[in-house]
Order: sequence, then structure tokens, then C-alpha cells
Amino acid sequence: MDIPVFILAGLLVHCVFLVSIFDIYFSSPLVHGMTPQQTPLPPPAKRLVLFVADGLRADSLYELDSNGTARAPYLRSILENNGSWGISHTRVPTESRPGHVALIAGFYEDVSAVAKGWKENPVEFDSVFNESKYTWSWGSPDILPMFAKGATGDHVYTFCYAAESEDFGAEDAAKLDIWVFDHVKSFFNSSRSNQTLFSALNEEKVVLFLHLLGIDTNGHAHRPNSREYQENIKQVDEGVKEIASLIDNFYGNDGKTAFILTSDHGMTDWGSHGAGHPSETLTPLIVWGAGVNYPQKVTSQVFEDNFLKEWKLENLKRLDVNQADIAPLMASLIGVPFPLNSVGTLPLEYLNTSALYKAESMFTNAVQILEQFKVKMSQKKETTLSVLFTPFKSLSASEQINFLKKIRRYIEQQKYDEAVSLCKTLINLALEGLSYYHTYDRLFLGLSIAVSFVGWTTYVILVIIKAHTNLTKTVPANKKKSAVLFYGFASAGMIITFFLLIQTCPWTYYVYCLLPVPVWYAVVKEIPVIQDLARNVLSLHIGQSAGFLLVCILGIEILVFSFFYRSALTVGLLVFAGWPVMTQLWIQAKTKALIWTLLCVLLAIFPLMPVVGREPNIPLVIAAGLLTILISFFSLASLCKSGKKYRDNEDLKVYFYQMFSVALSTYVVVSTHNSLKIKQGLPVMNQIISWMTLVFSPVLLLLSPTFLFERLFSILLSLMSTYLLLSTGYEALFPLALFGLMFVWINMEQEALQHYGLSLKPKLAVFNFTSTMDITQFRQLHLDDVRRSFFFVFFIVTAFFGTGNIASINSFDPASVYCFLTVFSPFMMGGLLLLKVAIPFVLVSCAFEAVQVTTQLSSKSLFLIVLVISDIMALHFFFLVKDYGSWLDIGTSISHYVLVMSLTIFMMVMNGLAQLLTTQRLGLPRRNKHHSM
Repeated sequence: MDIPVFILAGLLVHCVFLVSIFDIYFSSPLVHGMTPQQTPLPPPAKRLVLFVADGLRADSLYELDSNGTARAPYLRSILENNGSWGISHTRVPTESRPGHVALIAGFYEDVSAVAKGWKENPVEFDSVFNESKYTWSWGSPDILPMFAKGATGDHVYTFCYAAESEDFGAEDAAKLDIWVFDHVKSFFNSSRSNQTLFSALNEEKVVLFLHLLGIDTNGHAHRPNSREYQENIKQVDEGVKEIASLIDNFYGNDGKTAFILTSDHGMTDWGSHGAGHPSETLTPLIVWGAGVNYPQKVTSQVFEDNFLKEWKLENLKRLDVNQADIAPLMASLIGVPFPLNSVGTLPLEYLNTSALYKAESMFTNAVQILEQFKVKMSQKKETTLSVLFTPFKSLSASEQINFLKKIRRYIEQQKYDEAVSLCKTLINLALEGLSYYHTYDRLFLGLSIAVSFVGWTTYVILVIIKAHTNLTKTVPANKKKSAVLFYGFASAGMIITFFLLIQTCPWTYYVYCLLPVPVWYAVVKEIPVIQDLARNVLSLHIGQSAGFLLVCILGIEILVFSFFYRSALTVGLLVFAGWPVMTQLWIQAKTKALIWTLLCVLLAIFPLMPVVGREPNIPLVIAAGLLTILISFFSLASLCKSGKKYRDNEDLKVYFYQMFSVALSTYVVVSTHNSLKIKQGLPVMNQIISWMTLVFSPVLLLLSPTFLFERLFSILLSLMSTYLLLSTGYEALFPLALFGLMFVWINMEQEALQHYGLSLKPKLAVFNFTSTMDITQFRQLHLDDVRRSFFFVFFIVTAFFGTGNIASINSFDPASVYCFLTVFSPFMMGGLLLLKVAIPFVLVSCAFEAVQVTTQLSSKSLFLIVLVISDIMALHFFFLVKDYGSWLDIGTSISHYVLVMSLTIFMMVMNGLAQLLTTQRLGLPRRNKHHSM
């Protein structure tokens, strides 16, 4: 296979591996075709007011201040005297969109919805708002339109502020909440002079939704433990008090208004959310007003956590719910049909209604979930061959009829507790059945991907052995056998396609199920190579080979372990520090060996440093900028001293421009930080400089000479100018330490090559990336090259975790992008944070490119070993993916797999990028002809 074709095939295969996890574990649970279910009795409330304090953590609301006073006095008095309270448990992904969908529509959206945008509906769904007579909503343009757009008819009204108002660098984000409260007040005041509006407000089944984004914005900008975040909670508390009083007065205290305050998700200590940490998944829930239970006094409560004691709420009954349970609670309070796709169970303990109403509501809830189960079952039955179809035995058609008859009989006999109990059993069984049919193909798809994984890794190993080692001799292809093989695999592919076709499976199933066919065809085609290899391996030193294999396995396990414990990288780097001693390299290169050891020890400190979420430390960013400029001066001085013919003034100018860019970036970071600290926002000039630096620094890089050290030095300066703009603390020093080690690594590999007598030592000082190497000079792979490849993978993993990242999809600090933008823009911010992660990768990849070229290897041979190592790691995490246990476990396992697959894809892209950055040079017109290139 040609190298470009191989890389393209590798990228496609790995993209399939990455995307498959979402299809297998996180696909849309929605089904359509159910009939609405409504409780046939008059509801306790005519209207419902829903307050969603975006990004509010449960502990931030419930815990008392250091002086023992409540952060939200009004809400504290409500849960102590007037209503019921608890914790609402959210699910992964803990983002605004899925959180609001769970609250208002009652189902958990799949992960892909987050990537499809906040404002649009990737899928149509029913909601409490849609089922209401009228809904008026105020708040963010990122949330409100999706519920209005999905509604049937024209009865969901939205009032949004401008998207530009969501500014993390603004003077005070609490103004977003004040805007909502002020507009609700003016809305009610204006209704008195608008008869149509006044009449509509006095209808039944009315919902008022107040989306309060200030807390979330302040949490991102200042962290949840900041004064701003906590002050915002107090302002929300006062606003809720004013609105509740206003509404009660407007309706003449008729006692027909129900109030709910909750949150869509929490937030980590470092101001991010998205994964499954308890700080993200535990949100507050306070319910009061019409049809709601008063506080229930208890002497003791049993919960796994110690929150009750911390919050001084041991004697008030805590009623925990799943986030999707809030939708049926709202529907039950105002008597609207339960949202069609809701999987929530009505939390009866919150209701203060008759036993009959509770039983009827529970029955409605059970029938509504059973309807979804029936549709899901019929859909799966239609797309599966009747011979292969295995139904969910616990809920057969006869069982369903028995359940419904029994519940109805109990209600007629006024045995309400028995009816409710049976409803809960039916709901649990229906939810189990829904999950059963939703994950029906999981094992089958998972096995397909695992088989492809093993096949791909085997194929890459065979390519390495066949093309880059002397372990096998070229075996002439047997055309007859090849044809039989081809037709055999083609037939297998056609059979699989036929089975998928008659079952009308989605197109992605074809990709996952057919992928093993070409992959294993490529493997089986190399059977002569495998046979030849088996004969040759037997003639090798078995003990030495087994020992080396054991060391490789141990190394990969340390890398896997580092995803759980970052300190494993420190242990690995300390072992690396002793490498010159273990291999006797220090004898021939004492100075280099000593510098290598010192830099390994220095880099080993970084994985032990605090993770994302630490307080910004701008002096360290300044120190990194000044250190970069200092190193640049020393490097330039040594270049000028050497005074070679190939250097001229134009080249020196490029370096000076790059140094100026680093100095400017350092100034911008300090200036922006100070401006945001005094709440004056992001200065426009700083923003312009930041974006210009991002665009032009790669251009300056490509103007520098392509001699090995000059080009690598230029790459460092260009990347540092951008990296400083994205830094908030010690991570700004990391690329310098990493580059130092990479620089020494290139030199050490030369010594290792000489030590093993593999080739003569080339002069690195005059080595040019663009000089075409004679293909006959490329040597075959040696066992030591596996170690080189492992070093690269280890450095790539260190490049990720060494900057304070954790093995999670919420491993980012929004403060990193404040030099570029402060107005909320998820995809732009995400792109910049990805760039920050990628910069250390580029440094390592460019050093690896230099190692490959200077050790006289074809540029792809070492990379193939890298691919094998990273794929074995990915296979580990594929089997470690969970869909059970706590949301922290599930989220972490998904995060790990996504990260390692992304790293693998990144490495493939980086390999190409490193070649571009090291070999390409932009030619500018020179003044003197004798200086032309």
C-alpha cells in the first residue's frame, strides 16, 4: 500500500473507531408515534413558574457561609417553612442544552446533540412547554429558541437578550439575571393595560420560565468559589423573592401558583462542566406553592454523602430525584399531558394532593412510558429478522395487559398505595425494556469494532515487519490463492450487506460491520509473511525477545495507568533519566547524558503540579516569556559566532520579529489580565494583536532557514508567542522544558545510533531538513527503534498531562482564551483550547521528525511503531468503556477512550504537519542577488 493511501486509510479507520463509541454507547433514545397521556382529574395548580439558575451547584446554594448565614435567605426560608427540597441528579454530558432538555422534556439527550448546536433542534421532541396552554420565557438566546422552535402552534413566547451580553470579561454577569427579572416585572405591569395578554395570563396550564445565566457566566469567568459567583446567588435569591411576590399579588394570592427552582448542571472548581464529577451532576431542587408538600420533619436520614450535616439540614426530609423526573412533576402540578418522550418517574413525595390524584398521575406516568416501550419494541422487531429477534421477556403483551388491569382495579377499590407500587414496578420494567431495545445491537457492534481494531493493529505490525525489517524475505504472490481469498472476503462482505439490508439498518451499521472485511483481508493476504516470520522468530534468542516484549508491555501499561494517575508519568520520566546509565551511553557523551538526566527530572515535576482550576499565576507567564527571549539571545549569539555562509541578515531579521512577537504576547497577557481584574473587559487592541499573532506566527516560522537547529528554534519561538496568549500559569513554562528535552533527545539518539554501531554520526549542525536523502541510505528497523517510538508516545502523553490537563472532556480552563475572546462562543473557545493542547504535540512531533530523519530511517517506519503502541492503548480503553455505575465512572471511561483515540488521530495529523513545518520554506524577494535561494 502506498504511504499516502496508508495514512488516509489509517485516518479513516481511526475516525470510525472514535465515532463508533457514540453510536454504540450514546445514540438518540427518541421514538415517535405515541399518544399523549393526561391525568383525568383537575390539577392542584393553574400555573407554574420555573426558575433555572444555570450552572448552580447544589452545595453552593445549600451550604451556609463561614458566619453561619444562608447564601440565599429567601430560598432557605422556603425549604424550611413552605416547600420541599432535594438534589436533582443530572447525567453526562453536563451541558446547558441536554440539562434543559432533561428538565423540560424529561429525557436524556445523546452526547452528539451538544456538538449539533445549542440553538437548533437536532431532533424533534415534546416538552412541558409544548403541552402547556401558554408559555412565556425570558433569558438566553442559546436556550429559549429550541423549545419555541419545537413547539406545535404559536403558544411558546421567548424574550432574549443579545448573544453578545454573555461576556465572561464583563463588569458583572449578574446583569443577565437582573435583565430577566426586570423584563418579567415590566411584562406583568404591561399586561394590566393589554386585555388580550391579561386574559391569556389568567388561563389555566400556563408556564412562566426564567432562565438565569449569570451564575454560570460568573462561574466560568471567576470560578464557583469566587465572591462574584456567591454574590450572584444572593442576587438571584432576591430576584426570585420579588418575582414570587409579584406573581402572588397579580393573581390576588389565589394559591394556584406552583414554583420550582433548579439548575441544568453544576460546575467544577475550575469553572468548567461537561463530564460526570459530582460537582457537575448534583444540582439543587426547591419546590413550593400550589399542590406541593410542606417541609417534612425527620429525626434521621440515610444518604451516602455527608451533605445534610454540612448544610445543617439533617431534620428536613431530603427528596432526591433524577433530573428527568422534574418534567412529569411539572406536568402533574398543572395538569398537562406528560411529554411524549419523558422517561422521568413522577416524584410523589413532592405532591400535596389527594391519594386518588397521586395514583391517577402515577398511572398516567406508567402508561406514557409503556407507550414508548411498545413503539421501541415494534421498531426493533421490524428491523430484525424474526428468527433472530429476542423480545424483552419481563414485559410481554399479556404481562402489559395484566399490569394495566390490576392497577385500574386497585384504583377503583381505593387501594391507592398498592396501585402506586404496581405503577412504579411497571415504570421500572418499561424503562428496563426501553434500555434493552435501545442497546439491543451494542454487543454485536462492539465486537465488530474490536475485531477491526485487532485486525488493523495486526496489519500495521505486518507492514512494519515486511517493509522495514530483515525478519522476512520477499515471498512471491500466489495469484490463484489471492483470487480465492479476494472472492471469499468479497462474498463475506456481500452476505453481511444482505443481512443489514433486509433488516433496514442505519448506514453507520454498514460501516462498523463491513470494516473488519477489508482489514482482515489485508491481514490474511500476508499469511506467507506470517509463516516466514514464525520460522525466523524460532531461530532468534527467545529469552532476549521475550524480555524486550515484557518491557514494551510494561511501558504501555504505565501509559494507560497515567490516564488514571498523572504521577505515573513522573515515574516514567525518572526512569528515562537513568536511560544513559543503563545503556552505557553516558561513557561516550557525559555532558549530553547529564543534561538529559537534569531535563528529565525537571519535566517530571510538571505531572505533579496542580491540575486545571488553579488560580491564574501571571508572574509565571511573564517569567516564561522573558526566559524564551533570554534563550533566544543566547541561541542567536551562538549562531552569529559560528558565522556560516548560509546565514544572512534576512534570517536574523525573522528571529528578531519572532522574539518581538513573544515579548508582545507577554505584554498582552499581563494587560488583558489586569483589565479583566478591574472588570473593564478585553481591550480591543489586545484582541487584535492576539488574533494577528495566531495568524502570522506560522508564516514567520516558514521564513526561517531549514537547517535542523535553526528551524526547530524558529518553531519554538512561533509556537511560544501563541502559547503564552493561551496560558494562565505554570503551563507557560512547560513548552520550554519540553523543547529543551526534545533538543537533547535528538542529540542523544545520535549517540545511541553510534553506540549500537548502526551508522556513522552525521553532523547535526549542518543538517538540512530539505536535503533529499538517498533512499539506499535508509536502514532497516532495529529493536532500539521500538524504544524510540515508545519515547515519542510517552512524550506526547506527557505533553497532554504535563500542562495541568486531566483525563476528562472537561479538562479545560475557559480563562485560557480570554486574550482572544470573552463573549460565550462554544465552538470558537473549544477550537482555541484544542490549539493550546496541540502546541506541545507539535513540538514533540517536530523533534520526532528530526529523530527519524537524522537516524537514517524512512519517515514512516518509526511512525508505524508509534501507531501500534497507541492502538494497543486505545484497545485497552475500548474495553474499559462503561455504561453502568456512577456517572463519574461512565463519563471518565468515555473521556479516556475519546482522548486516546483523539491522540492517535492527532499523531497521524501531527506527523504530516511536522514534515510541513520542518521542510517547507517561503521564499521572499531578497535585495541582493547573491543572497537568493
